[in-house]
Amino acid sequence: MIDTEAAARRFISDVWNAGREESAYDLIAPDCPGLRGTGPEATLAWHRDRRAAFPDLRYKIVDLVAAGDRVAVHWRAAGTQMGPFGPVPPTGRVVSYSGATFLRFDTTGRIVDVWSVNELFQVLQQLGVEMIPPPGLSGSVA
Repeated sequence: MIDTEAAARRFISDVWNAGREESAYDLIAPDCPGLRGTGPEATLAWHRDRRAAFPDLRYKIVDLVAAGDRVAVHWRAAGTQMGPFGPVPPTGRVVSYSGATFLRFDTTGRIVDVWSVNELFQVLQQLGVEMIPPPGLSGSVA
């Protein structure tokens, strides 16, 4: 029996927090969808991009639920923007936000699916991005 909770915790501690890319090759299946591809390298591409923007980004597990081949993780993250984040140039500002990540494992204990949601608008607001609705939009629904 695979300990999916331990594998999920290792994924967050090693890959997300410590940047131990070699762990991704142990934990992520070759067909796991990632940034513009599949497998460990595609998953790492997303994390490299995020770490380039927020080199000190750290994730803390708030809650974790494991059942069978699936794990749900509620997390909090904080880091300082030292590199570009999409179109936002480096600000030197600290951001703090929450999210949830859902992992599915295969029978060998490797991640075959990762799906995350997070407070992206909160991150952008903390970076000072002004979000203005496009012209012609009103607060009412037609």
